[in-house]
Amino acid sequence: MKIPALILLALAAISPLRAELTDAEKAAGWKLLFNGKDLTGWRMFNKQTPPGSGWQVIDGILTKPAKVPGGNIVTTESFTDYELVWEWKIAAKGNNGLKYLIDEKRGGAPGPEYQMLDDSGHPDAKVGPKRQTAALYDILPPAADKKLKAPGEWNESKILVKGNHVEHWLNGAKVLSYELGSEELKAAIAKSKFKSAAGFGEKVTGPIMITDHSDEVSFRTIKIHPLP
Repeated sequence: MKIPALILLALAAISPLRAELTDAEKAAGWKLLFNGKDLTGWRMFNKQTPPGSGWQVIDGILTKPAKVPGGNIVTTESFTDYELVWEWKIAAKGNNGLKYLIDEKRGGAPGPEYQMLDDSGHPDAKVGPKRQTAALYDILPPAADKKLKAPGEWNESKILVKGNHVEHWLNGAKVLSYELGSEELKAAIAKSKFKSAAGFGEKVTGPIMITDHSDEVSFRTIKIHPLP
């Protein structure tokens, strides 16, 4: 039976985007970090073993259900300068993060974190803007007028790392920027929970990390553009 065109259009509108790159992105050097099928290219943090079974790929979506252990995972490839773009959604009262400039020797403080949070429902958000979505977690707050989607809706985030310059973007707008090694960043780190972590906030070549905070979180597109 042939499905009417209007129904096909409606299904396309509600179906999740598949992990893919445009021809222009391929020509520019973008790479998929998540292929939409499995977790090839990822491993457990500080281990050489595959991601835990709690990380599930269903219908092109990477999901870590609530209270199902998956563990923190990192890319098998390391990066220095790049644009990183990903789409994510989180459950009500949920908490997650994406970390970068990772040094696995630092253990509990491996690198800066782009916070992903239900700002209206998670208790950490009440601590202040430095703990809210798109913040440099516990260090620098995002713009107060950022556009965050409600829990269960897809957001698009971007991190730019170029030399010592770093930017956080959320849903098409730059919401935070800082300079690695600057006095301003050092002063902010000194007031944070990372004040005793040697080397934290310094430029390093390392993998990308997705955290497991025990709450439900989902990802679809995760792509990176390494910069010269």
